[in-house]
Amino acid sequence: MRAVVNGNSAQLSVLGTPETLTADTYVDERKKIMTRVMKLASGLGSDVHLVVDDQTGHWRLIAGADGELHDPAPTPDLAATAPADTPTAPSGPKLPQATQDASPLASVTPLPTQSPAPAELPKRARRAEPPADLEPGAETVEEDAAEVAGERPATARAPRASFILDERREPAAANGWRGFITRSTGLQVPASNAELERRGHVQTVSQHWPGPRKISIVNGKGGVGKTLTTAMLTAVFARHGGAGVLAWDNNDTRGTLGWRTEKGPHDATVQDLLPATSNLLSPGAQISDLARFVHHQTGDKYDVLRSNPELLATKQRITQDDFDALHEVAAKYFRLVFFDSGNDESAPRWLRMIDHTDQLVVATTALGESAESGALLLEALTERDEHSAELARNAVVVVLQSERYGTLADAQRIADGFTGIARAAVTIPFDRALHGGALRYDAVATVTQNAWLAAGAAVANGL
Repeated sequence: MRAVVNGNSAQLSVLGTPETLTADTYVDERKKIMTRVMKLASGLGSDVHLVVDDQTGHWRLIAGADGELHDPAPTPDLAATAPADTPTAPSGPKLPQATQDASPLASVTPLPTQSPAPAELPKRARRAEPPADLEPGAETVEEDAAEVAGERPATARAPRASFILDERREPAAANGWRGFITRSTGLQVPASNAELERRGHVQTVSQHWPGPRKISIVNGKGGVGKTLTTAMLTAVFARHGGAGVLAWDNNDTRGTLGWRTEKGPHDATVQDLLPATSNLLSPGAQISDLARFVHHQTGDKYDVLRSNPELLATKQRITQDDFDALHEVAAKYFRLVFFDSGNDESAPRWLRMIDHTDQLVVATTALGESAESGALLLEALTERDEHSAELARNAVVVVLQSERYGTLADAQRIADGFTGIARAAVTIPFDRALHGGALRYDAVATVTQNAWLAAGAAVANGL
């Protein structure tokens, strides 16, 4: 049985006979399809293969005559030889597997529950081996002496199984057809490869590291998406990992992070914070004291330290000592600090930022001149000092499909070009919500959110 879903209607092919199902909503349409296939399986008294094509992808399920839903056998050869519309005898197939390409996160290997091997027994359960240099018969003499003294030599006890069992189980599917079936029938349908991969990314960015971590978003060319990348990555880590995440506009020349993020109940910038660093570093200072200097993002859950884009660069210069004082405050109150860097790679604050950085992110569009600027920067850092060279080797490149009429293939071509230069490269699809106006993670499409989540995971792997 095949179902092609288009909006609130579905075209069915039932044993070669066409049928049409309509419903008021997409959810009701899914319910009708599931009811129809279960009724067919019950009437035939055998399993019925269901193939569904809808807006979420291509799905295969088996409706059993026993009223249960199963997944086709995962062997490709068997799936290829069984026509989708032909009922088959019950064969006890495994639960659903995803049709997407397999990934390391897709297979969950259960931990062993049997008794440990002798080599893994606790020391108390094993009899000590005699020293290698012990003379033959010496061990027997010692045991005989122990018996004469009225002592019985200890005997090794058989190992026992632990009462503590590993009960961790991968949650059932929550998205797509699998999630719908889980919610509507109560069956614990396994998640698809794509959903498992996303869960892995969420777990990776949700970590907390010992000590503060600093991430710098760089490119010597302007207009390549540094501010956009800063806001999206900061939102990913704050939304999934919790509070204590700061986005710092480390820009001498009209940084726009403040313009594109939510403003707090004040107008404070980094220039206002600088004179207060001594008080904020004192033993009596509290984290709430910092609220008058940073701008909290109520939706994306991070804080922004603004620059002042209305001042000339000459009026907001920050020396290396100034930067160190500001950095000490940021490191005291925040677990993660993301630097939205400027374009002047010779500025003292830019160079000092690199000295304090733990992970480098190169932001670029899919245009050749933007990517070339990023590559040249990485090459220059390799010659600066060992710390900078390590940052360059471990860098993550974020390639934005910034042009509406561009393609992801163009972005991927740029990403592939950084092979051997950086540790990882991630492409981000075009999204209208990212072009102009406030930058909010929940305003972009799901596919864009997942791309930023993958970029965040790549960054987290370097921390």
